Amino acid sequence: MKKIKKAIIPAAGLGTRFLPATKAMPKEMLPIVDRPTIEYIVEEAIESGIEEIIIVTGKGKRAIEDHFDRNFELEDNLMKKGNFELLDKINQSSKVEIHYIRQKEPKGLGHAIWCARKFIGDEPFAVLLGDDIVQAEKPCLKQLIEQYEETELSIVGVQKVSDEETQRYGIIAPSVMKGRRYQVDTFVEKPALGTAPSNLAIMGRYILTPEIFDFLDKLETGTGNEIQLTDAIQKLNEVQVVFAYDFEGKRYDVGEKLGFVKTTIDMALKDEEIKDELMRYLIQKLEKNKLEIANFKSLY
Repeated sequence: MKKIKKAIIPAAGLGTRFLPATKAMPKEMLPIVDRPTIEYIVEEAIESGIEEIIIVTGKGKRAIEDHFDRNFELEDNLMKKGNFELLDKINQSSKVEIHYIRQKEPKGLGHAIWCARKFIGDEPFAVLLGDDIVQAEKPCLKQLIEQYEETELSIVGVQKVSDEETQRYGIIAPSVMKGRRYQVDTFVEKPALGTAPSNLAIMGRYILTPEIFDFLDKLETGTGNEIQLTDAIQKLNEVQVVFAYDFEGKRYDVGEKLGFVKTTIDMALKDEEIKDELMRYLIQKLEKNKLEIANFKSLY
């Protein structure tokens, strides 16, 4: 069995939901408290045993490369000040080899994965999407890797969403269930409201066999006039079983503004340096706005 050693992180999107902030800054570099969102993704990969990462970038994404590059002047400054804790934090990514390739045209997630095919070669690999941060006792990707080691077949991470949310995700039609793992009849990309085959949505974590590239290479555009990874997974599923795994952990959607704000608050409340003062501030805000809260509750 080939070990999962490589991971793809697509980071070529335009980030239009966060304009004007993302006009000059990649959305993957927007900070959650004191860390850019992409750093959470890279650390999950490292904690899951990944040895090499390729980040698929696009125009205006140079800040990502700069962030994961060494800054010897800064490191020397921190060392002289004896700030070894912060020095260790900024060097976490040095534990893995990071490579970059540019997606020259915005043709969708499936095309972004296809761009990394030469880096992957003939190996199974992981994909981590930057819009999903997962906080779990065991890293989400590690959970999927363990499932792959049992089956040696592709597997996607899923969690349940509301009926109203199914149109935003790739959705599975599950069949046989073993523990938290499902065999899947079909994979559907962003089904129209009311047509989803289940509430189990693909949540930005994948282990894929290299055969997926055969289908991405031939795939026509789908939803949103883009090459969809979900469509290629469905094609793969027709010739080689693709599983889904209902992973454990809290998933945060940082791909839209409200989810990003909620994530920032939750992460800040876990930060020992600021959590107490933030909690006091939130309580004060609630006390001052009791009438507004009561009026809001009456509407719903």
